[in-house]
Amino acid sequence: MRTVRLRVTGTVQGVAYRAWAIRTAEALGLRGWVRNRRDGSVEALVTGADAEVAAMIEACHRGPRAARVAEVAVTDDADDGSTGFDARSTV
Repeated sequence: MRTVRLRVTGTVQGVAYRAWAIRTAEALGLRGWVRNRRDGSVEALVTGADAEVAAMIEACHRGPRAARVAEVAVTDDADDGSTGFDARSTV
């Protein structure tokens, strides 16, 4: 199992990135959350098997059709005990 925090920058708000991330994470069987940040980025905490986490990271580089991803920063993090994958409030 691996847990990572993702910080996605570019045109990633107002393009349904969070909804897309939830669908993608659920399809991969991942746990965690996604939220907008006031600086215009999207942040996610992703927990799951190594291969599925790697697939989510790769997918985040593309995002939904309307997104224009500039960068996906990845840092290892701790599992927060999430039981599903959901949207959190903006911070």
